[in-house]
Amino acid sequence: MTETGSTTGSIVVLVSGGGTNLQALIDATADPNYGVRIAAVGADRDDVEGLARARHAGIPTFVCRVADFPTRQEWDVALTSQVAVYHPRLVVLAGFMKLTGEAFLRQFGGRTVNTHPALLPSFPGIKGPKDALDYGVKVTGCTLFVVDAGIDTGPIVAQSVVNVQDGDTVETLHERIKTAERQMLVDCVGRMVRNGYSVTERKVTIS
Repeated sequence: MTETGSTTGSIVVLVSGGGTNLQALIDATADPNYGVRIAAVGADRDDVEGLARARHAGIPTFVCRVADFPTRQEWDVALTSQVAVYHPRLVVLAGFMKLTGEAFLRQFGGRTVNTHPALLPSFPGIKGPKDALDYGVKVTGCTLFVVDAGIDTGPIVAQSVVNVQDGDTVETLHERIKTAERQMLVDCVGRMVRNGYSVTERKVTIS
């Protein structure tokens, strides 16, 4: 069983692109009652909009590019070290498009969450909305899960259902999923950090 503490604290958010989930967290943390502070925002690429959003909000940033290291393992160790500087209670992967490795999971396993635009375990991978639409499901949605060594396989924290509408395209469906995703992320990250949570086998319980 993995268990966190029950006091408020800081998070580190990792991004690879536009940072709309990050922006939702930035907006939420502006309210002192939310009880969460974003200690830093990291990215695997330079000049992404997510970094600009963080800097605009006065949040420290760092970049850790895979191309700057001889091996993926060395990149993973470096990323782990940069995140560890901020002693986060929780690490949030908000559109972070790189898989973390053994070093990262040794230090932050059980304390890292990610979102996926489908109702896992259905439609894992990078094309969740398209796969759901192609399959003809009537409902899909989004999932918040605790990151493990697999791809979209970790213990599920929460899920939010989105109805598939007649005439939906991948883009229109994905936009509604992203809206639900941001709401779910803000709510769950806040409660996980403020109240603490436990992971027993595959069951995640927020205190």
